[in-house]
Amino acid sequence: MSRFSVRPDRRWARLVGVTSVVAGVGASAAVVWHASYSAFSATTSNPTNNWAAGNLALSDDDSSTAMFNATNLKPTSTGTKCIAVTSTGSLASTVKLYGTSYGTTNGLASSINLTVTQGTGGGFSSCTGFTPLGTGSSVFSGTLAGFAAGSTNFGNGLGTWAPTGTGSETRVFQFAYTVDPNTPNTAQSGTAAIGFTWEAQNS
Repeated sequence: MSRFSVRPDRRWARLVGVTSVVAGVGASAAVVWHASYSAFSATTSNPTNNWAAGNLALSDDDSSTAMFNATNLKPTSTGTKCIAVTSTGSLASTVKLYGTSYGTTNGLASSINLTVTQGTGGGFSSCTGFTPLGTGSSVFSGTLAGFAAGSTNFGNGLGTWAPTGTGSETRVFQFAYTVDPNTPNTAQSGTAAIGFTWEAQNS
């Protein structure tokens, strides 16, 4: 009996192997191309947005010193002082004047007549050059006791000043008092004290 054997042609085997490798590389490239370029895209955006609050700012030129420290008062005693108040806030606002830390003995505050006028010129060191604003310049006219009772906070505060918030604005307030010539004898040795506060609230 004859024995036959079959052996693959080596060149054919190499050709088949090379063809397989080339086909594999081509398929891989196709997959990569498909992954890199299969989708179009487009975007649009709005730049970073920001928010910042405005502010209110009031200051005065008193250097933390009281306008009045009057002693030995008697009927017809008088006194006048000025104070410059400045708004530097960035918001439009309304400024009101009111009293704080009020106190009196022997009813003296009821015998002190007080007028408050707003204007320009002058300041804490001197009222020289002070000029009332004209119509609306009168802030208060009455007794010190009446001022203290009627103006205790922003809600019932006094004044018509309304800074615009567009730059620094200054108002000078002139305070003038006279002790009533008819002050009763019971007011002797009496005292009166009050702080003056300006408050701004945005419009």
